[in-house]
Amino acid sequence: MEIKDAIIRAKENDQKAFNFLLDTFWDDVYGFQLKRIQNENDAEDITIQTFSRAFDRIETFDDNYKFKTWLITISKNIHIDLLRKEKNSISRVISNDDKSVYQILDESPTPEDKLITDQNLAKLLRDIKKLKPHYQEIINMRYFQELSYKEISVQLKEPINNVKVKLLRAKKLLAEIIQSK
Repeated sequence: MEIKDAIIRAKENDQKAFNFLLDTFWDDVYGFQLKRIQNENDAEDITIQTFSRAFDRIETFDDNYKFKTWLITISKNIHIDLLRKEKNSISRVISNDDKSVYQILDESPTPEDKLITDQNLAKLLRDIKKLKPHYQEIINMRYFQELSYKEISVQLKEPINNVKVKLLRAKKLLAEIIQSK
């Protein structure tokens, strides 16, 4: 399959085309992020988010540009957004002797926050149960057991790219269930 054909087919929601594009460009996006942040888990998470966002918005891709460049741009923007969120959790305080001191904001949950989180978690678990069992399993392994893609791959006896695609699909289906309420 050629890249241009895969993009056309992906725009028509062809799952094999998505798999082909993921397999073809995974190393490029992952390698780009790994050089930037030098943390394998974070690079992997950003790469998954990149493909998820790209596949959700595949119809906006302009054929006048290279698909790889489009993916790298999405990846870079996701990383910048994460850095902004991180930066906002740190505040700068000026002391009397004019030396800058950085103070990390207290983000520990209040009792009210904990109650809301517990209620949201219960709703989320109910929504997860609406997924097919193999999607429930992969979400459980990744987000509740906090297994790496490699560990999930070994446990399921499936190639790592299949695990990534399944997780991507599971997250997309779960998002649709949540948004349909």
